[in-house]
Amino acid sequence: EGGRFYIGFDPTAESLHAGSLLPIVFIRRLEMAGLRPIVLVGGATGLIGDPSGKSQERNLLDPKTVQKNVAGLKKQLSSFFQFGSILSGGKALFVNNYDWLKNISLAEILGDIGRYFTISEMISKESVQKRMATGISFTEFSYMILQAIDFLNLYKKYNCFLQAGASDQWGNITAGIELIKKKLGKEALGLTMPLVTKADGTKYGKSESGAVWLDAKLTSPYHFYQFWINVDDVSVVKFLKYYTFLSLEEIKKLEELVAKEPEKREAQKVLAREMTEFVPEKKAAESAEKISRLLFLGKVKDLGEGELSEVFSGSA
Repeated sequence: EGGRFYIGFDPTAESLHAGSLLPIVFIRRLEMAGLRPIVLVGGATGLIGDPSGKSQERNLLDPKTVQKNVAGLKKQLSSFFQFGSILSGGKALFVNNYDWLKNISLAEILGDIGRYFTISEMISKESVQKRMATGISFTEFSYMILQAIDFLNLYKKYNCFLQAGASDQWGNITAGIELIKKKLGKEALGLTMPLVTKADGTKYGKSESGAVWLDAKLTSPYHFYQFWINVDDVSVVKFLKYYTFLSLEEIKKLEELVAKEPEKREAQKVLAREMTEFVPEKKAAESAEKISRLLFLGKVKDLGEGELSEVFSGSA
């Protein structure tokens, strides 16, 4: 059996969005390399708020909303991964950190865990540094300790030796590595993926009118397809490498087409088709492609009632 690794998702909404796709693809790639994934949803840390990549304090979610969001994410993630238990031979494990953090008292956190963290180390983390000028509450300052407890718990319970996440998670990941080393005398590893940003530096996964959701009721397959079709020529080859499972030879051919005939947007079409097939289902990708083609040709009258409603609803 391959070693276990984990990636966490915070339940800030009932659905994941396009920005969540890179960690999902990353999990698949590590699975293909023979590792066994633990997919964590932060039912407890979702109540706290991660300061990473945030310029100001989050609005805290109430427990009922977080619980509802956890259920939504579990259902959505189950469409990507075959969850089960170690005993049942499931390919992936689904865990909710509320299951262990709810049982830890403040006295235990301060007495048994807090002594392994120095204030100077915590302040040196980039996620905290960026917020020192604008202000960071003790609540969000404590987030890294809870995430470190997650890594420690998964290491002890499942021999999970690796935590992966976006590059803005590096401070939280290393906090867990340091805690495991200090408390258990063991070596754990961290692995980060690029933080995908737009040209203006903002996180990828949003269009001009808001988040691009994986839930088809919130963002229709047509609008999801359009989101990827509209990727600029500078980013499209990079995104084909990041998000798709195409061979480097196939991507190289598309890169040549971008250079020779950018107006045809062949690389964008392949990216949009691959991503729309990856998330809902192939039929949705074919439908989205058909709608886009007919609208481009000005043949609105050829669209069915259902196809028209998809254009005007679930807008990204």
